[in-house]
Amino acid sequence: MTITAAFVLYAVIWFMTFFIVLPLRLTTQGETGEVVPGTHRSAPADAQIGRKAKVTTLWATGLWILIGGFILSGVVTVRDIDWFEVMDPPRSVID
Repeated sequence: MTITAAFVLYAVIWFMTFFIVLPLRLTTQGETGEVVPGTHRSAPADAQIGRKAKVTTLWATGLWILIGGFILSGVVTVRDIDWFEVMDPPRSVID
């Protein structure tokens, strides 16, 4: 795995984890009873984005280490999941 691939893998894992963490412990404006004019009742009263970013970073780093280690171990390669034999086309009769 190249350095660029490692960064891209971390970014994908981080954002996927962030979208999972965002709705956790969400308190809406409707629940608090303080709806700001021009917003929906379902808008967050206090989003706590900084705290959620820290939690996301912790979880994403752990997942990245596990997934990166699995990729680098070579247990499963691209050729193992090449179901349609695109990587190794059949040889012709002339060969």
